[in-house]
Amino acid sequence: MKKDIIIPEVENVFLAAVQEWSDDFMEKVWYAYLVNDSDFLIESVMVVSKAFGTIDGEMKKTSLLRHAFVEVPSVSVVKIEMLEKSVLVLNNEFMVTFFIGNKLYDKKFIFKANSINEKDVEEVPLLFVDGVIVR
Repeated sequence: MKKDIIIPEVENVFLAAVQEWSDDFMEKVWYAYLVNDSDFLIESVMVVSKAFGTIDGEMKKTSLLRHAFVEVPSVSVVKIEMLEKSVLVLNNEFMVTFFIGNKLYDKKFIFKANSINEKDVEEVPLLFVDGVIVR
């Protein structure tokens, strides 16, 4: 029975953390983006995020945040959420679920603890700005 279940591979859909100026905070802050660099429209997109890890020997975790997008067109990006600087020292996990046609895809993306920083940036496709990419 299990061998009959086909789980499709997620390709050309990934997450990026990008630093942008915020007038509200009067400093640069990190934002998470969902990048659809595929040739397909993705629909019924659900993103569930949380942060977890250890700080000073104590286990910490944030509450779950849920985001829904009706569709993300091919070769486009959508802003998911701001990443508050106190959670950058934790693992930031994003579970992304979506449909291409009538096939369900899902993938877990994790920004490892302290990996979102200015030293580890590269150019993010479609945004053409520096950011941290997780595939």
